[in-house]
Amino acid sequence: MKQNMRVSISQRLMEAIQENANLLYPREMILLLRGETKGNNVKITDLLIPPLSTYGHGFTSFPLHMLPIDFSIIGTAHSHPSGSLHPSPTDLNHFYGKILMIVAPPFRDYKNVAVYDKKGDFILLKITES
Repeated sequence: MKQNMRVSISQRLMEAIQENANLLYPREMILLLRGETKGNNVKITDLLIPPLSTYGHGFTSFPLHMLPIDFSIIGTAHSHPSGSLHPSPTDLNHFYGKILMIVAPPFRDYKNVAVYDKKGDFILLKITES
């Protein structure tokens, strides 16, 4: 576990990620995470739907060349309908940004959410009220 880095997200945004995953279930969902980094603290402030995203059974993707230049995008969130909270080799090989958030069914609580860095190391997640 990467002790230095911490990620925070509001309860409202976390619920939006879970709702998106639930709507597309049993297909995988993907969202871009916009936010800010101060030292080792990463704060997720917005969610973006990548243009021309593909949502499939066991995969999800988007064409990187379609994204505008936006340095506030700090990572991605996607679902694993299989229930696994661990990044696959494909997840790590197609890492975008600083963090990867994975959500798994039942998409109702925060026990089924995990965040990783590009090495695949677990990062602590804090859900805030605001």
